[in-house]
Amino acid sequence: MGKTINLKRTGIILIILSLAAFLVMTGSCTSRKSKLDSRNLIPAKELVSVLVDIHLTDGLLTIPKINVWASKLDSITTYYHVIEKHGYTKQMMDQTLNYYFVNNPKELSKIYDQVLGILSEMESRASSEASSELARSSDVWPGKDYYTWPGIGYSDTTLFDVTLTKSGIYSLAFTVTLFPDDQSLNPRPTIYSCAADSITNGKRSYLKSIPYIKDGMPHNYSYNLKVIDKPRHIRGWLYNYENRPGGLNKHVQIENISLSLTTATLTVQ
Repeated sequence: MGKTINLKRTGIILIILSLAAFLVMTGSCTSRKSKLDSRNLIPAKELVSVLVDIHLTDGLLTIPKINVWASKLDSITTYYHVIEKHGYTKQMMDQTLNYYFVNNPKELSKIYDQVLGILSEMESRASSEASSELARSSDVWPGKDYYTWPGIGYSDTTLFDVTLTKSGIYSLAFTVTLFPDDQSLNPRPTIYSCAADSITNGKRSYLKSIPYIKDGMPHNYSYNLKVIDKPRHIRGWLYNYENRPGGLNKHVQIENISLSLTTATLTVQ
């Protein structure tokens, strides 16, 4: 992460230096502080927004299709289009950068830091959204994502049945809240797997059963399911118990259920 931040800071500085170099070439820079004042400057807060968009534009220009589209424009011209989108002119940007470079470089450094903070937050948010989307796209859970008793009929069940075809390690995760007045005996999940081509009479491999706690508090549970070479059939109940009388008072909530491929390739040692 530190390296990414340093690269961003370097990129922002290079962009501003590029703009400054252009100002030098066009003769708009001066070393005489007496000629520079704070009138007609882009406000610092707005300058931060402009520099953020300039940095994002610089990143977009590395995308081949966009680069081809913008090939007729040099990078400085592209930056000035961004400035105009914010309602400012090239002359105002010239004067603002001149002022900060000559009169107040420390304040310019603070502006760098604000820009960097915004870009870092955007990167973090984008990364989080990408991770969430990836998790959603890889979720193969076949059942409902929420079960609760009382509230649904006795015939409803947490039975699930799925065939995992891709080799790798899957994670089955869920949250269970079992209340003290629940009358089930030895409540637990019961999950087994077998070869997908021998569901009826194939050898079953049961996962370790974890007793649920009747304390009215949510508890998180997870299982790792390995699929090597051949597809595996996974079947079971998230809420299973030993007593089966009619009218049994069940009081449980099961939520946050997911079954996702976490490692696409499995290394066998």
